[in-house]
Amino acid sequence: MDTLEEFDQPTGPEKSAGAIISHAFEMYKGVFLYAIAAVLISFAVSLLVQPISGFNSADMMEEIKSSEGSFPNLWSIPRFGLYSGLSGLVSLLSAPLYVGLIYITNKYNLQESIRFSDLFIGFRQNFLNIILYSLITSILMVISAMLCFLPVFLILPFFLLGYPILLFENASFSEALGKSFSIAKENYGTFLGSSFLGLLISAAGIFLCGIGIVFTMLFYLVVMYSAYCAFCGRPRPITVKI
Repeated sequence: MDTLEEFDQPTGPEKSAGAIISHAFEMYKGVFLYAIAAVLISFAVSLLVQPISGFNSADMMEEIKSSEGSFPNLWSIPRFGLYSGLSGLVSLLSAPLYVGLIYITNKYNLQESIRFSDLFIGFRQNFLNIILYSLITSILMVISAMLCFLPVFLILPFFLLGYPILLFENASFSEALGKSFSIAKENYGTFLGSSFLGLLISAAGIFLCGIGIVFTMLFYLVVMYSAYCAFCGRPRPITVKI
């Protein structure tokens, strides 16, 4: 069973975007191999979706070509629905894996020994709330993107602390949403700057021959951790008791 040890929390980085990003850089240098492992695991599982669903990507390309500039009817493609559903499921199941990277980052910050199995703590602790939180925030992001792409960047800061709150406070998905929104609302400029810079750095790997995204993709998760340290204090260590 997972419990939280009580102790006085040390001070985190200053409550500024620059300090949060700087702190995240220091943390990421120590955990980037685990970040790469998380990306590769998620990518490997996603590769199984197409053969399992029986979806043929060539059919999608033909539909796009035949649409002649109009919006392609992707749902008319055989097994596209099953493919989309399985892809969404894989995306949701990746969330606990990414929460595991936040846990590993905290262990690195506390100078505790790290095990590869730590990457999967999100599947053992608060799993349902992590999945529900990921589902709700994904829906909100999609709705924002449909309205206009810009609102995605404007609402993203409100979700910055959600995963750390779910992990370190064992909160429900609604409590995580509420607390993250409340703190972000009072410090919106800092959260907006941290989110924007974190995303920019996470996407920077695309310019390194594309494959570089594997090395930078999950930097944003470490920004989440650093922001949590700045505004909530460095988290208590989680002790796993058998």
